[in-house]
Amino acid sequence: MSRRLKRKKEIQMKSNYRKAYNKLKSINAPVVEGGWNGEDTFRISGENNEDSMIWADYWNQSFGDFGVNPKISNVLNQYGLFAEWINAGVLGVYDA
Repeated sequence: MSRRLKRKKEIQMKSNYRKAYNKLKSINAPVVEGGWNGEDTFRISGENNEDSMIWADYWNQSFGDFGVNPKISNVLNQYGLFAEWINAGVLGVYDA
């Protein structure tokens, strides 16, 4: 009898989105698959900061790039993307 392991269905993102997502995930950035309105993209949480690392802070727009850690912005720029605040807790990722 064979057992099948259920895997969470991976969202089919364009190549540049998938590469950026994977790179951000590898540095433990708080990425979430799927766009705010169901797009085949990803989001970045602005609510998962750690004591040792601030990834995004809506209320501190003087930090990084309008509140976004430069590590995130650099990866997104590398793949022709940028982040924009959807609300105080979530950044959307879009084509530059």
